[in-house]
Amino acid sequence: MKTIWKAMFVLLMVIGSILPVQAEEKSITMGTMAWEDMSPMALITKKVLEDQGYTVKLTEFSEWGIAYAALGKGDIQLLVSQINYLAQDYWNKSKNRLERISPVSDGLYQGIAVPKYVTIDSIDQLNDNADKFGGRIIGIEPGAGLMRSASEAVKNYNLKLQLVEGSSAAMTAALKSAVDRKEWIAVTLWDPSWMSMKFDVKYLKDPKGVFQPSQTYYWIAQKGFSEKYPQAREVVASIFIPITDIRAINGEINEGKSVDEAVKSWIAKNSDLIGRWENNKKY
Repeated sequence: MKTIWKAMFVLLMVIGSILPVQAEEKSITMGTMAWEDMSPMALITKKVLEDQGYTVKLTEFSEWGIAYAALGKGDIQLLVSQINYLAQDYWNKSKNRLERISPVSDGLYQGIAVPKYVTIDSIDQLNDNADKFGGRIIGIEPGAGLMRSASEAVKNYNLKLQLVEGSSAAMTAALKSAVDRKEWIAVTLWDPSWMSMKFDVKYLKDPKGVFQPSQTYYWIAQKGFSEKYPQAREVVASIFIPITDIRAINGEINEGKSVDEAVKSWIAKNSDLIGRWENNKKY
């Protein structure tokens, strides 16, 4: 009898080993903000996933709220985001329904910037020159982590300037207009950004340490992504792009290349690095 049961057990093990395992879904929709620092990260990750047999669609967004809503509804499966920076408010509201996959780059900086021809160097010098700045600091989207830090700077430095909420596009237009006219302007800005490369600006020193010195970009997903896409998760987790490379890509964009052209150029120059990413997968 023991021999029969043993034979049946072995037979069941063999049957189980040859039964088809449910294949991982090979179609993924990724999301990114349509910004020159984040689009390269998304395009490079898309390329690596495609090399591993995935069909990848990339969706670009102009507002964090729309991007996070799309991730929550499942319209996209992955989103590159600065969860401790620009999109911190959106991440905090949704993080119980999301998962952090992995960092994709590090070294993001935020602060208050002015054109280099402006003759001050520190945030604590703004009050003495408030009139020259029109009594304003031009900000971006009100839900951004950068705006929270800028608001804290206004309070901690007891600034007489008003922090103006708006959008990244409006801030960029205001900065361009002021630079063209050699006027004084203070804006909330981050690096790496094509703006900090296109416009000759400097970050004001922050002696009170309101702005954090370094931030990280992450791939995030709906909770359960790692279980549903285990191999894709390992591919994504293998990718890390130095912030200096993002600056270099932005430099090529500033010189006239499109984002796609600059990224393709970077990929061609870094085939060995991409090969190491692909060989470092855990499956």
